Formats: sequence, structure tokens, C-alpha cells
Amino acid sequence: MPAPRTTKTTPAPTAPARAPEAPPPAAAARLSRQNVKVIGLLLASSFVVILNETTMGVALPAIMAEMDVTEATGQWLTTAFMLTMAVVIPATGWIVQRLGTRGAFILAMAAFSTGTLLAAIAPAFGILVVARVVQATGTAIMMPLLMTTVMMLVPPAHRGRVMGNVSMVISVAPALGPTMSGLVVTSLGWRAVFWVVLPIALVSLTVGAVLVRDVADRARQRLDPLSLLLAVGGFGGLVYGLSSFGEAAQHAVAVPPSALVGAGAAFLAVFVWRQIVLQRTDAALLDLRVFRAPGFGLGLGLMALSFGSMLGTFMLLPIVTQKAMGISAVTTGLVMLPGGIAMGLLGPVVGNLYDRHGPRVLVLPGLGAVTAGMLVFASLSSTSPVWLVLAGHLVISLGLALVFTPSFTFTLAGLRPSLYSHGSAVMGTVQQLAGAAGTALFITLLTVRSVSMVDDGATAAAAMSGGARVAFLAGAALSLVTLVLATRLRRPAPVPGAEAHVGAH
Repeated sequence: MPAPRTTKTTPAPTAPARAPEAPPPAAAARLSRQNVKVIGLLLASSFVVILNETTMGVALPAIMAEMDVTEATGQWLTTAFMLTMAVVIPATGWIVQRLGTRGAFILAMAAFSTGTLLAAIAPAFGILVVARVVQATGTAIMMPLLMTTVMMLVPPAHRGRVMGNVSMVISVAPALGPTMSGLVVTSLGWRAVFWVVLPIALVSLTVGAVLVRDVADRARQRLDPLSLLLAVGGFGGLVYGLSSFGEAAQHAVAVPPSALVGAGAAFLAVFVWRQIVLQRTDAALLDLRVFRAPGFGLGLGLMALSFGSMLGTFMLLPIVTQKAMGISAVTTGLVMLPGGIAMGLLGPVVGNLYDRHGPRVLVLPGLGAVTAGMLVFASLSSTSPVWLVLAGHLVISLGLALVFTPSFTFTLAGLRPSLYSHGSAVMGTVQQLAGAAGTALFITLLTVRSVSMVDDGATAAAAMSGGARVAFLAGAALSLVTLVLATRLRRPAPVPGAEAHVGAH
């Protein structure tokens, strides 16, 4: 077994610069049947919790009608979920190391199942919001737990292929969520969305309690309450502030988003200082030594820029198709479905190519495709055919498929095993911030330009098209910047001891 985290070793001064490596253990050559079952279960559980995340948009009108709440109030079902994710994810590194893989899985699926049941029977809107918070707590733990387990169990030479399956879950589940929700809400009502998900979650919880075992070393450090409070103020403030920019561009708000973002940044600065102090004794809530690992910052930057562009685009596109082009919500969902499924199905293929050729040969053409798709969307108008939307969305989706799997794998590849859980938590946190920032950028550009064109006498449809053109051109420019950054990608060097650590589990 590997040494405890508190033990520090120093190589002898006389050791050769490049000691011969022992052949990896036979157990590390390929995944055992037991480990395949564990990863498969985590993938299935992650699929369920992510699928649930995107069902609320379609169900929201029915909920608002039954519970007699306004649109502004109803949006708290999404906002509360997002804020909870932003606050809980930074703590998942500590949770995984404190509870172990099995304990963290049981906590995640128990919280998600409890929240799902509470949502299904919620008698009032306030209870439904609480249920979404409980659901989000489980969701926030699941994705970093999946990433950490993959890094612990899968040998470095095969991680791309397994990360491709992770990308498939991340891509296909959000694409299917609105479609599934629309069918269920139309036929059985909004509560049925939760009743459909609940049995699957309970089965995952039951099977996981039997199959999942600890694959990460536990650490007994205590939870630092100040770090947790600073995380709430920092990450919660940033996500909420960024998400408020679109609303502020349309009408006055009680608190300016810039003030919320400023307060969040101040809390975040103190949070970072606190973690730097605590990590000297391995007691940090979120260990920032992950940024010292080769390639971590570069991979994280690529992932953040790509994720922000994706969320901004996929949030903006339905607005444009429905309000500028007159396409129905159902047709819009069907048009966007092939791209999401294609992006997911391509994930394992991209993973295999990553294992063989490294990240750069995949990421560079992928970002080129994203840029091209953005330019297609920038040409949309009220008279554009539906097939042009389908083509642009498919090109962007395929491009992102070439970007995400290599980015995830490359970002974590340089970490030593004791930092896998913290690296996964940092990735999840940055994804939330990048998604909020990307959505804020696209929606704000759309709104500001549209309002300006309406003031100049343009029709509503023309103004919407004009605003979307500015937003998508900004997205294309962002993709080009990301492409330049990606030219620095190289195949990650092996981390000493990582292969042996995989074999030990």
C-alpha cells in the first residue's frame, strides 16, 4: 500500500538522475473485472444525476402553473441547484479523502435519492427548492468522485479510453434530459420526472453499497469551518453574480451583479490564502498544490474556456431559434439532440486516439471545428433554414468531443495520486464558474445589442438575430484564443509511482 499522506520522502543525493523503472504490476496492466464493475456503476450513477440536472427547464412552466409562482421565483429551482453545486464541489476533495470512495458514493447517492423523493412529493414551492438543494449536494460529489476513481484504478496508458466514457456521460445526459422531461411532463405531469429518476437512483445506491470499495487513501484532517464559509461567499458569490448579468442587462436589479462578483472575488482571495496556509499541514479543504503539477494549469484553462463557450452557446441557441427564427421548443430540442448524442458517442473513440497520439492532434482540429460552428451560428437570421442550425450545432458538438476528453485526461495526468481528489474538485469548481461566466457573456452581449437595435427601429426578430451575431462572433474569437493556447499541449510525462499506485488498488 502507498505511504500515508503525512509521510514525506526525500530521494537520496546519490541516486541516479534516471533510475530504471520496475515493470508495472500485472494488476495494473488492465482493469480487473471488479474495477470495471465499479467504474461502470459510477458512470451509470453520474448519468442519472446529470440527466436530472437538465430536466428542470422543460418542467418549470408546469411547476409555475401548479404552484402559482412567477418566472423570477421559479428560476430559483435552477439557481439554487447551481449555487449548491458551486459551494459543495470545492469540499469534495476533503469529502472523498475523509469518507473514502465508498462512503462518499453512499453519501452522494443517498443525498440525491432523498432530494428526488422530496421533490416528487413537495407540497409547496419552498420545499421543492430545498429538495433541489439536497439533490445538488449529491450531484456535486458524484462527478469529482468519478474522476478520482478513474485516476486511481485505471493505468495511465488506458485513461484516455475510460475518460472518453466519462465524456460520453457528460455529453449525452444533458442532451437527453430536456427530451425525456418533455415527454414525461406532457404525458404524466412534472412530478413524474422525479418518480422516473428515483428508482434508478435507489438501485444505484443499493448496488454501490455492495460493490464500491475504497480506492483512495483516507486522511483524518478536520473540516475547517472558516474555509467552508469562505467557499460559500467566494464561489457562491461569483456564480450568482455572473448569472445575474443577463437579467441586469434587461432591467434593473436590487443588487448590481458587479457588486456580487466583487464580493465573491474578495471572499475567494481570502479562501485561497487560507488554503495555502492549511495545505502546509495537509489540512486544506481544497489543496491548491495541484497547480504545481505539470500541465494542470494549461489543461484547466483549456477546459474552462471550452466549457464556458459550450454553456453559453447551448443556452443562447434555443432563445435564438424560438424568438428570432420562429422554431418551436420541441423542434429546437430535436435539432439539438443529434449533436449531443454524437458528442457522447465519439467520446470513447477520442479516448482511444488520445492514448495513442496524445492531446494536441485532437484538440487543435476540435477547436477549429468549434470556431467554424460559431461562425455558422453568427450567420443565422429569421429566414435561415433549420438544417443550418442542425449543421452548426453538429459541427460544434463534434469539435467539443475532440476537446473535452483530452482536456480532462491531460489536466489530471500530472498529479500525484494523493492529489487526485483535490484536482477533480478544482476541475468541477472551475467548470461551474466557467459555465456561469460563459452564459453571462453570451446573454449580456445578446441583450445589449438587441436593445440597441430595437431602439434604432429594428424588428424584434431582427434585433434578436443581430444580438446573437455579436455573441457568436465573440464565441468564435474565444475559441481562436483557446486554439492558440492549445498549441502548447504535449503528451503528459509519466508521474513517478503512479503506475505502481494503480496496481496497489
